[in-house]
Amino acid sequence: MTPFLLVAGAYLLGAVPFSYLLVRWLRHQDVREVGSGNAGATNVLRAAGKLPAIATLLFDVAKGAAPVVAARVLDQPVGVRGAAALAAVLGHVFPVYLGFRGGKGVATAAGAFAAISPPALGATALLFALTVAWRRIVSLASVVAALVFPPAYWLLGDGTREASPVLLGTATAISLLVLVKHRGNLRRLMEGCEPTLGSKPTT
Repeated sequence: MTPFLLVAGAYLLGAVPFSYLLVRWLRHQDVREVGSGNAGATNVLRAAGKLPAIATLLFDVAKGAAPVVAARVLDQPVGVRGAAALAAVLGHVFPVYLGFRGGKGVATAAGAFAAISPPALGATALLFALTVAWRRIVSLASVVAALVFPPAYWLLGDGTREASPVLLGTATAISLLVLVKHRGNLRRLMEGCEPTLGSKPTT
């Protein structure tokens, strides 16, 4: 039962909509009806300001990392750790509490990736930050990060051992999910109309 409970718990934790709850509490609005309509930290920044956005980011990262760490602490097989990571991100993207309409999974994926491989996540976060500094487009940086993490993990392992094929597959699946959720952003990037950080998006 432990693997099932871990994976189910990972989904339910990942599905907790911190962005929705914070904006509803502070602004009495649905974050999905503000700005870009995305239930993520960047849109919380537009709807409620910096501190709520930072809080959302931290909560979303934590809910991605916690299930993977819990599976490791409970000495579960690598497959269970991978399933917990994927379930947490799926919970964020398709949250049962909000009619399966959630965010794009970037911060929750970052938390899961951090628990899988801190060195690979560090390299990915650096490229994310450089991309934001260069273009000031968070979606572009998110796409870059999604593309970079799997090969970074394959090259760097988890800091103590080589990359696990199972976790590499999990990371690739999560990255593909993030890319699919950014298909609208990719279209706007190609059209040159994707909003920059701090601007009002066109929906």
